[in-house]
Amino acid sequence: MAAGLKTYNLCAYLILSLTACSVMASSSSSQSIKGAYWPSWAKNFPPSSIETSFFTHIYYAFLIPNNVTFKFDIEYATEVELVNFTSTLHAKKPPVKTLFSIGGADEGPVFFGRMASSPSLRKNFVDSSIEVARKFGFDGIDLDWEFPQTPKDMENLAYLLDEWRLEVQKEAKISNQPPLLLTAAVYFSANFFLSGTYRSYPATSITKNLDWINVMNYDYHGSWDTSTTGAQAALFDSKTNISTSYGLGSWIKSGVPKSKLVMGLPLYGRTWKLKDPKSHAVGAPAIDVGPGDQGALTFAEIVKFNRDHKAKVEYDAESVSMYSVADTTWIGYDDTPSVTVKIGYALALRIRGYFFWAVNGDYKWKISKTASQLWRL
Repeated sequence: MAAGLKTYNLCAYLILSLTACSVMASSSSSQSIKGAYWPSWAKNFPPSSIETSFFTHIYYAFLIPNNVTFKFDIEYATEVELVNFTSTLHAKKPPVKTLFSIGGADEGPVFFGRMASSPSLRKNFVDSSIEVARKFGFDGIDLDWEFPQTPKDMENLAYLLDEWRLEVQKEAKISNQPPLLLTAAVYFSANFFLSGTYRSYPATSITKNLDWINVMNYDYHGSWDTSTTGAQAALFDSKTNISTSYGLGSWIKSGVPKSKLVMGLPLYGRTWKLKDPKSHAVGAPAIDVGPGDQGALTFAEIVKFNRDHKAKVEYDAESVSMYSVADTTWIGYDDTPSVTVKIGYALALRIRGYFFWAVNGDYKWKISKTASQLWRL
């Protein structure tokens, strides 16, 4: 651990030194984003538990429209929860902006593809989402379509965003209120292959219509590949393009302004069962997932695991990630050393900010506080 931390300290110093002169310039052009998603199923972690001094925007995750009309049919219990969410976070000191996020990984890509392909269903969806936002006091709406599958999906996404922005502007004039924020959670890369099909996000429409995008810079490795361990949110990867540096670079190359890019940070890790406990570097042979739900643990759970099992904790400077080892259990995650370097990298790029999935995963606000202090508004 000692040698790894020396490498980390040098790397962090160099990155933060390079950004020292540009931090104020990058944050003065538009408000920096320090976001986090709150999973609505985290009943033991209510919105009142959130330490808002570390954030600017909190997302309610998730609302799902009706799968036939694509309007939002919200039950009474959820209505109460939404009112509590916005009123609690707006009343906090300091207050934060609130958005509700639509979709999530569980909905699958076809769900939104069907809606986006139909002008009438797009209208239902757009109008209903704006109505929900105003009714429950949200400051904005976030689309989490994971992920458009075909070039046609991407084309239809552009139509959806064009129409959404137009209706948001119309509603703002009618209601005499500030326009609702429009954001989206997107794949780590602006373009990618899936099942042999190449597709790229509609950068022009995104730039014109969205206030910013939350780039999902995580889940690069996990339970879908049990043969080797992996840095699930690697900043760098010398062997592949599956990394945060590549992903953010691809969005910049696509033409989306840096002022609309927000880097994703995970407050959870991925676990594996090692083939040989003596071979435990990033990329070591593995035979199965480790502890946790489908091989995933929150950062708070990882801290407890490491403590209870006297795990060996290492910093991997090549990928800018942490991992811990206890017997055959291997856990890859982010902690303050890796987050410090990632925040420095994001500042050097002069992008808009960062967000966490998910806010209930932190341990005593350790990572949230570190990121917030480094990213000076």
